[in-house]
Amino acid sequence: MTFTMNKIQMELEGKYLGSLRDSNELLSDHKALRQRMEEDGYLLIRRLHDIQNVQATRKFLLEKLHQNQQIDGSYPLSKGVAADGKRGMFMGGNKSITHHPAFLNLVESREIMDFYQHYFGGEVMTYDYKWLRVVGPGNFTGAHYDIVYMGRGTPNVLTCWTPIGDIPLKMGPLAILVGSHRFEHMKETYGQMDVDRDHVTGWFSNNPIELVNQHGGQWQTSSFKMGDVLIFSMFTMHASLDNMTSRFRLSTDTRYQRADEPVDERWVGKDPKAHYAWMKGETIPMEKMRKQWEV
Repeated sequence: MTFTMNKIQMELEGKYLGSLRDSNELLSDHKALRQRMEEDGYLLIRRLHDIQNVQATRKFLLEKLHQNQQIDGSYPLSKGVAADGKRGMFMGGNKSITHHPAFLNLVESREIMDFYQHYFGGEVMTYDYKWLRVVGPGNFTGAHYDIVYMGRGTPNVLTCWTPIGDIPLKMGPLAILVGSHRFEHMKETYGQMDVDRDHVTGWFSNNPIELVNQHGGQWQTSSFKMGDVLIFSMFTMHASLDNMTSRFRLSTDTRYQRADEPVDERWVGKDPKAHYAWMKGETIPMEKMRKQWEV
């Protein structure tokens, strides 16, 4: 089967696009989980979330979208079909939604916090700022490292990508460039960037094939069911396939780290300041910086 990223076609199980492997068999062994993360740069865990929490969050979000005329009312609300012309939105930082109990009960649940405490071997914290995405038909996310957006604290932060609903391959799930956490020159150049300090666009590339041809690795993805999560490091290149459906893809990406390690101040506190300078005023194109970095 063929899927696209930024309308660029890739054949599943071909050179450029493969399938993620899950790590559920390692859940009882934190050392094995950490070793798998070191090997792959990610952990795919099935049904880590309580499905009832996911269902409650999805219902809450779809009702909010319906109130804002984003949903096509001629279909059942549970389908999340986008109204004509609606392309989705970023809802991160909207505390009336991301700090509502229906949302926090998902991303700060006992199951999730226990998993990270087990993984890190100590007390953990999650950023107060929450990222929430409503990805509309035809949309995708370009390839990037998370470190360029949140690298002022410990580099040992983990991102947890949670699909809020079942996400088949044609709905544009996340994809990992497996091996990218070992792209040393990229980590030493692009990976040292700070979007607020450097005023550079954050996505490294919109061309998944170019990345594989120039740097190696393989894009890998999966279909996802409610309860599944994809966890990865700050130096794991990731993107998403195109949403080829008429429905909204709902997902959240939340961050977790040891509580005793330095924290990026932009993302914590009662009212996190978030990106205070990025995309304000003149912004340097990534293409210019890549030439300078020779990546």
